Amino acid sequence: MPEYLSRGAFLFDTPPKIESFAAVVGEKEGQGPLGSEFDKVVPDSHYGQKTWEQAESRFQLEAVSLAVRKAALTKEDIDVICAGDLINQCTGSSYGLRQLEIPFLGMYGACSTMAESLLAASLLADSGAAKRTAAVTSSHFSTAERQFRAPLSYGGQRTPTSQWTCTASGAVIVSDKCGNIAVSGACIGKIADMGITDITNMGAAMAPAAMDVLCRYFNATATSPDDYDLIVTGDLGTLGSTLLIELMDKQGYDISAKHRDCGAMIFDSEKQDTHCGGSGCGCSASVLCGHFLPLLERGEAKRLIFIATGALMSAMSVQQGESIPTTAHLLELRRV
Repeated sequence: MPEYLSRGAFLFDTPPKIESFAAVVGEKEGQGPLGSEFDKVVPDSHYGQKTWEQAESRFQLEAVSLAVRKAALTKEDIDVICAGDLINQCTGSSYGLRQLEIPFLGMYGACSTMAESLLAASLLADSGAAKRTAAVTSSHFSTAERQFRAPLSYGGQRTPTSQWTCTASGAVIVSDKCGNIAVSGACIGKIADMGITDITNMGAAMAPAAMDVLCRYFNATATSPDDYDLIVTGDLGTLGSTLLIELMDKQGYDISAKHRDCGAMIFDSEKQDTHCGGSGCGCSASVLCGHFLPLLERGEAKRLIFIATGALMSAMSVQQGESIPTTAHLLELRRV
């Protein structure tokens, strides 16, 4: 059972293991700096489907199926799926995974969903409630644009602080026994709201949430940046990453040498015109599964922190003039 440290922070007494993982991305993501590291690049953003939402569902189904096959498992070996996405009512997950007929927990943490799902899957494994749980999430550029912003056909100008929602999915199989990557600790994020109302400036809105969960975990575990090979955030992008480093410095922690951001890594901002980088549930999920978990598996990194950040607004709340609440969930991953 987990060892309670402080509010939201705990260590696993018998750390769950990551048995398998897979990342599936779209064409633009495949053309980025990490393109060769993903399991599958899909050149058709419709993925052979009639709608964008159906396409996102297929991305998620393919990521889970690949992760299962890579571990030489079948769907019957998976006890539970923890999954979510950005579409209303987790449409991408529920419609995409329904054919698997696996017990399903729908998760929503906006772009923090991969960390939330992985955290929940780890707790299920550690408690004995499930032997194997799949944690998966996805996003799609066109489903997000349809739901949160003006339709692309309007030709609206993107601001310099904006980010590009990734068409991508990542899936992780968490086991109670098998695997050489352990989930050794976690910290559940608080809701942070700094009063930001600009929907095109997600990095600035989410950076304080990342700072809070990281500081709380350092304090609870009596660790510092020097104890980790890497400190990975989900999709703060270039602007949000700069802000996080500044915020952490004010708290007495220098993370500049250890910090990496999935949103800043997945695209070449100059060649691909993505402004501050990538975003969306699938951003951190695909980069975690395509880049960082393989680093741990190969032993090129031994201990890292993974923080996925999320903006919890809805189209309705923004239209009503509300500010943007955010959160960030943290997991400590180790090579064993």
